[in-house]
Amino acid sequence: MRTTTKHKLTNPEDFKQNLLSWSQQFDDVVWLDSNQYQQQYSSYDAVLAVDAFTGFQTDYKNAFEQFKEYQTLANDWVFGYLSYDLKNDVEHLKSANYDGLAFPDLYFFQPKKIFLIKGDTVEMQYLKMVDDEVEMDLNQIRQYKDEGRDNFPNENDPIKIELRIEKDAYFDKIKTMLSHIHRGDIYEANFCQEFYAEDTVINPLEIYNKLNAISKPPFATFLKLNDKYLMSASPERYIKKEGTKIISQPIKGTAKREDDFILDSILKNNLVTDQKERSENVMIVDLVRNDLSQTATKGSVKVEELCKIYTFDQVHQMISTVTSQVAENTHPIDIIKSTFPMGSMTGAPKISAMKIIETLEETKRGLYSGAVGYISPTGDFDFNVVIRSILYNASNKYVSYSVGGAITAKSDPLNEYEECLLKAKAMRTVLES
Repeated sequence: MRTTTKHKLTNPEDFKQNLLSWSQQFDDVVWLDSNQYQQQYSSYDAVLAVDAFTGFQTDYKNAFEQFKEYQTLANDWVFGYLSYDLKNDVEHLKSANYDGLAFPDLYFFQPKKIFLIKGDTVEMQYLKMVDDEVEMDLNQIRQYKDEGRDNFPNENDPIKIELRIEKDAYFDKIKTMLSHIHRGDIYEANFCQEFYAEDTVINPLEIYNKLNAISKPPFATFLKLNDKYLMSASPERYIKKEGTKIISQPIKGTAKREDDFILDSILKNNLVTDQKERSENVMIVDLVRNDLSQTATKGSVKVEELCKIYTFDQVHQMISTVTSQVAENTHPIDIIKSTFPMGSMTGAPKISAMKIIETLEETKRGLYSGAVGYISPTGDFDFNVVIRSILYNASNKYVSYSVGGAITAKSDPLNEYEECLLKAKAMRTVLES
């Protein structure tokens, strides 16, 4: 079905940048970049999928069963995203908040052309119908010059970023969330707020490159669906399947970085010993263990890392790694459905948290706090968590980024607000620069 060729790269970083620029000619693009972050479960340094042969998008109604049918029939690589609002297919929930972006709830496509980069080698997998274009494309990419800036004539206009929830209203909502926690309705919930700009034109690729340069995260993503774009500097893996092994790596716990080594080390150590942050992480680990157990073979759910500190360019993060084993005949979509949405973006208990989140947040999350990734022909998959991300609807001229944090009984509203601003810093910087 596919022709596979491998090619040596003299300069992998230059090739990656040329490849991403070259991809902008297509309507369907998924780019995943680990930024050479050395992570135990990384399969590739970067992946590009372009040019849909078949595609599938839908709203939340019966979405997972439809997706299961599409993926089974394709029996090939599929790339795309799951929006947070697929929660409404998994449980009896709703999403009635404002949506300025209008992304489909679920979108996947079977690409004609796939590029898998590892070290100094690129593996090109082309469908048979286009495999005569391999050498031509390779030559174009190696010599590519970006001439696409003229497509964004107003991109240098000042961007006015607005808050969907003002500071005082944010404090009131956190107090309401805390009242639910003190009453015992929930133990923890992830509360998010949107920052947005209307009547705005941006160059999505340029914005992505700036965002990626600031953060250099292990799960960076550039996604294009016709006029809709995601530019993501995500540090978090949602879920991965390698053979019969399932890996989930929830993040809970954030500390800022400092240029001074001693101050930075103090902040990192403070995160290690922060009981509030640790309790947040442990609660979500318990939730993930429960989710994975729905498809796991008996006794196979394990916590490989608990509250380990990982350091990124912008922040220190507390990350845990939870794994399980599944039977060989377990369908990949069933594994995803049983764990979605990810616990780090919902709370515990999950359903109660999602109901409360819906009443207090002002914006439909959509792709934010959803997941982008791929499923391979063998049923393996890898998906990130869509956080630290900018979303853009070019037709509506609407730009959006959202940030959130876990609210527990020990949460201080001012500290939570300041953590949101810390998480939003990179997105705001690239949009206002």
